[in-house]
Amino acid sequence: MFELIRSNKRRSVLLVAGFVVFAALVGAAIGAVVGNGLVFTLVALVLSIGVALAAYWRADKIALAVSRARPASAEEFPRLHNLVEGLCIAGGLPKPGVYVIDDPAPNAFATGRNPNHAAIAVTTGLLDTMNRVELEGVVAHELSHIRNYDILVSTLAVVMVGTVALIADMAIRTMWWNGGRVARSGDRADGNNPLGYGGIVLLITAPITAKIMQATISRNRETLADVSACQLTRYPPGLISALEKLKAATTVTHSASTATAHLWIEQPMSGVGDDGKLGGIHRMFDTHPPLDERIALLREL
Repeated sequence: MFELIRSNKRRSVLLVAGFVVFAALVGAAIGAVVGNGLVFTLVALVLSIGVALAAYWRADKIALAVSRARPASAEEFPRLHNLVEGLCIAGGLPKPGVYVIDDPAPNAFATGRNPNHAAIAVTTGLLDTMNRVELEGVVAHELSHIRNYDILVSTLAVVMVGTVALIADMAIRTMWWNGGRVARSGDRADGNNPLGYGGIVLLITAPITAKIMQATISRNRETLADVSACQLTRYPPGLISALEKLKAATTVTHSASTATAHLWIEQPMSGVGDDGKLGGIHRMFDTHPPLDERIALLREL
C-alpha cells in the first residue's frame, strides 16, 4: 500500500510535467498554423504552468462546482455522515468534506489533493438506491481513493484535460474564421507550410490525446480502490451488491461532464454498455473498467 501511494505521487508529478510539455506542443502547433510559433509556444508554456499550479490548489473546488455539489449537513444526511466517520476511524483518515449532488443517477466521487484536503460527493440517487452495507462499500471505495492519493492525479486531470481541449478548440475556431490559411511570413515561397499542416493535425488530435490520458489515469485505480474498499469494510459482498445495482441502473449522471468522468465510481456518461456499431469506439474512451470485470474480481476475494 505504501509503495502504491509513492507510485501515485510520482505519477502526479509526471502528469503535471507531461501536461506542461503537451500544452507547449499545442502552443507550437497554433504558432505553426497562424504564425509567430515561438511566441505562442512561450505563451502556452507559461499558461500551462499557471494552470498546473492553479489546478493543484483549486481543482477540487472546480470539480465540486462543475458537478453542482452542495455541502451535506449532518442533520439532513445522518446515515451518510455516520458511515464516513466510522470508516475514517477504521482507516486512520481525517474526515473529508461531505457533499451531495441532486441527481437521480446513483454515483459518487472523491476529489482533493491529499487526505487533509479532500471531499467526497454522492448523488441523491445513490442515497435512495443503496442500503446501508452497499452505501458503506461505495463510501469505502471513495475513501480508498483518498488514502491511496488517487485523488491528486485524478483531480489535476480535471483541469488539465479540460484546458487542453479548450485551447485546441479555440485554435481550430480561430483557424476557421481565418479561412483555414496556414501560410505566413517566413513560409516557403510556394505558400505551402508543412509545419502548419502538421499543427492542424495536432490541434485536431489534441482533445483525443487528452481523453486517452484521462482513461489511462483512471482504469487501474478503480480496480485498486475496489480491493482497498473491501479491506477497509471487511465485507466484499457490500461493494459487490452496490456495483451490481450500479450496473442495473441506466440513468445517465447529468451532473457529470467529460472532464470529470474519470472521478466517478462508475462510468457516468452515455454509451456505457453499448454493444452496437459504435460500441468498440465507446469502449476505447471508457474511463473505467467494465463493471462485470470489477465484480468478478471482488468475488474472488
